[in-house]
Amino acid sequence: MKFKQTLREDWIIISDAANFIFDGKTTWTHVGEVRLKDKHDKSAGNIDYVLVSYDDKGRVLDFGSLEVQAVYISGNLTGPFTAYLEDNKVSFNWPKAFKYPKPDYLSSSRKRLIPQIIAKGSILNQWNKKQAVALQTAFYNTLPSLPECDKSEADFAFFLYALIPDTRTKTLSLKLQRVVYTKFVNALEQIAKFDAGSLSQFTELLQKKLDTKLSGSSDINNLENIVVE
Repeated sequence: MKFKQTLREDWIIISDAANFIFDGKTTWTHVGEVRLKDKHDKSAGNIDYVLVSYDDKGRVLDFGSLEVQAVYISGNLTGPFTAYLEDNKVSFNWPKAFKYPKPDYLSSSRKRLIPQIIAKGSILNQWNKKQAVALQTAFYNTLPSLPECDKSEADFAFFLYALIPDTRTKTLSLKLQRVVYTKFVNALEQIAKFDAGSLSQFTELLQKKLDTKLSGSSDINNLENIVVE
């Protein structure tokens, strides 16, 4: 079962997010897959869940968002399973099977989480709406450290979950391990920031490219000289 599906266990992610988004006693519910558009009527994507508070006549009073992000994998499941079928002895070493799947945290953040926060998150932030993101704890631990604040000051929060073994039932249960309260602007600045590599190495690369260019050697990656008078 995918971890994103396990995050729906008893819908605790919804109630946890509601405790952050709404203050006091509020009548609320949630709706899923709500299309969000920018000022040019272009889609910014679908919000996984929108938590909506409403009055006794069913009119919307307030709302906030909840995004759920699981982790991509590299490799595949077919390779290890095929290897197991070929050698299903007790000695079979599953992790060493061909293309054994493993979490791809980098792709999950750069290709999915960050674009979502930038696109949908920036619109919701302009509307002054609170946002929550449900993540696997192990995934969050690969992200840059975020500046935290009190819950009362936060407009953005990461809810971190893990599957914890239950010795009594011998099953795994979804548990909230930690909530990171922060501000949208601070979170976006840190998550979307790429740590700079070596300036000297990049300068050396530029020098080699320049030397090749000035010596008249062919370099298809170089543009023609542009002279501005």
